[in-house]
Amino acid sequence: MTDQQIRRAVCPGSFDPVTAGHVDIFVRAAALYDEVVVAILHNPAKVGTFTVEERIGFIERALPEAIASCVRVEAFAGRLLVDVCREVGAEVLLKGLRGETDYAYEVPMALMNRHLSGVETVFLPGAPQFEHVSSSLVKEVARFGGDVSGLVPDEVRDALLARGDGGR
Repeated sequence: MTDQQIRRAVCPGSFDPVTAGHVDIFVRAAALYDEVVVAILHNPAKVGTFTVEERIGFIERALPEAIASCVRVEAFAGRLLVDVCREVGAEVLLKGLRGETDYAYEVPMALMNRHLSGVETVFLPGAPQFEHVSSSLVKEVARFGGDVSGLVPDEVRDALLARGDGGR
């Protein structure tokens, strides 16, 4: 298959940290596309909970072996998401949605991305068991000593606990 025949999707986010809901979307996206590029979008002027390198590692190690070969994790900064799609040769953006609030937030961005470049956005509904899970909520729960087991990969849970501040 030539590079132009490969059906490629970009799954963008900050993934600070990656959650079980994110991993579920990556697995399901890998079943739909030949290659999934998990695009860690970051602002170099902002300090995240985890470094970009840590986030890349967490995601790569959380991927089931069966899909690891068709998922690529890369970091991008200082450019439009549609430019990232062009750079990697992706035909679509793929976003997981937890509910109506995510949908209301994502639709205007999807329409703008299509306006700018013709890139379509595909929405996948998140798994119901992760509907309440977000990176920021996980960090807050961990910060106050709550158990985030099953909501994030074990390695992420351990890293949050080791920080002692829940990833502030």
